[in-house]
Amino acid sequence: MMIRTAIATAAVSLIAACGSMSPMKPVYSQAGLPAAVQVPAGNKVALETVGVGEITYQCSAKKDMAGQYEWVFVGPDARLLDRSGKQVGKYYGPPATWEAMDGSKLTAVQLAVAPNTGMAGSIPLQLVKGNPAMGSGAMQGVTYIQRVDTRGGVAPAMPCAAGNLNAKQIVKYQADYIFYKAM
Repeated sequence: MMIRTAIATAAVSLIAACGSMSPMKPVYSQAGLPAAVQVPAGNKVALETVGVGEITYQCSAKKDMAGQYEWVFVGPDARLLDRSGKQVGKYYGPPATWEAMDGSKLTAVQLAVAPNTGMAGSIPLQLVKGNPAMGSGAMQGVTYIQRVDTRGGVAPAMPCAAGNLNAKQIVKYQADYIFYKAM
């Protein structure tokens, strides 16, 4: 009877200890993303970040359309935070550049975009292929970057016309940037 009690007590203690442990962090899932912005097989998540910042737009004349104007993307300026909120890098441009706090950085080539159907008024989801990194560190070996869970960042709602030609507007945005490396 003492042995059964000791085993039962040990089992309860073990279950209680496991319950107080922080759960294992799930690997970022591409399920539910449009096929166009899914990362090809053979790559694994290397870093998950949340980009928080601003996108600048400029009122410009539409190319080959006299008397017509539009807001044109100028570039981003965002802090890259890890999931606990600590800054691990920055994102800026042009050209679009992701830079880690260790100084390593890379640019990329856009492969695809898809609308963010879950959040109206948000910039599209995006998949880019990383160019070779400059400097050694966290960005070295990054093959792809996904922009997902976008919030805000679309061109200004205010009119763009001859009266405000070349005016710049800054729009707040947030997006998750998921960095991948080849397996």
